[in-house]
Formats: sequence, C-alpha cells, structure tokens
Amino acid sequence: MPQGKPASVPDDGLTTRQRRTRPLLMVHTGPGKGKSTAAFGMALRAWNQGWPIGVFQFVKSAKWRIGEERALTVLGATGEGGPVTWHKMGEGWSWIQRPGTEEDHAADAREGWEQIKRDLAAETYRFYVLDEFTYPLKWGWLDLDDVLETLAARPGSQHVVITGRDAPDRLLEAADLVTEMGKVRHPMDAGQKGQKGIEW
Repeated sequence: MPQGKPASVPDDGLTTRQRRTRPLLMVHTGPGKGKSTAAFGMALRAWNQGWPIGVFQFVKSAKWRIGEERALTVLGATGEGGPVTWHKMGEGWSWIQRPGTEEDHAADAREGWEQIKRDLAAETYRFYVLDEFTYPLKWGWLDLDDVLETLAARPGSQHVVITGRDAPDRLLEAADLVTEMGKVRHPMDAGQKGQKGIEW
C-alpha cells in the first residue's frame, strides 16, 4: 500500500513512530453530503484494527434506524474486530423544531458531553465518532472552552472525529485533520427527498 510522505518534518523531538501514532482530532464539516458517512468509514477501519469504538449521535433522532448503526453494531458483536457502542442523545433533533423542545435538546447534549468526558478520562474507546457535534457547539448548548480543553488533554491514544456543518473556527484551529465537504449538486435542489440506501 502506498504511503504518503510529509512535506516537512517538525523538530519536535518525537521519533517517526511516535509522530505517526499520535492520537488525532479530526473534523468533517461543510455544506456537502458525506461528513458522517466519511467518519463511519473511518470507524470501519478502527473496527478492523480491533479498537473499541464509541459513537455519539447528537442530532439524529433516537428513533431513526440508520444503516451505519446496524452495520457497525453487527460487526462489533462478531468478536472479530473492535467492540462498538452506539449512544443517541435523547430524542434527537429534527430540522423542524417544535416549541418547548430546545431546552430538552440542550440538556440532552450536555448530558452526552459529560458522558464523553467520562469516557475520555477512563480511555473507554480508542476511536470516537461525535456525530453532528458541531450543532450543539454552534447553538451554545456546550461550552466551547470546556470542549477544546478536554479534547486537548485527553489521555492515551484516543482518536476523535467530529462531524457537522459550521464547525467553530477555534475547533478547526485545534484539529489535526480538517475536511470540508463542498456541495456542487444535490437531489434536494431538484425537490427530491432523501431515499433508502443513500441517506439511511
């Protein structure tokens, strides 16, 4: 398998192996489709390495049955790769907000973040997917300072990938890898709703 070579090697006192295996903070953002899908693709690679995986969904409804959840849960139960734990934050959020529900969603997001903090401190997982995590940050439901400090201080070799539109600039600055999904064209532009096998 071809391996990329870095454009420059920093004078940081680390060996090549230490630099290569350092835990990453990754962000998938932008208006285009595929942010979560790419993160779940990375989770498949983590599963193949035998790493414990924690998925935390912050926006999608707990009632939705998405394909990635089923696939990763089934794979995690095989005992062949890493175990997979899937967390949904309350009843989720939809693009059509109902009156009186925002505070409930904010409380769910705060509770979810506290669980992530406990798991990071305990090194529960080797790979974390914080799906749609940019939204509770954007809406002010979570303290960005707390999030950045916690992620920067996470112990061990814990990789974290965060997905969602409108990632805060400070999160982008803190990340080791940032991918922005751009939209050129989408079926919704022509009035077509999401469909099975493509969106879920």
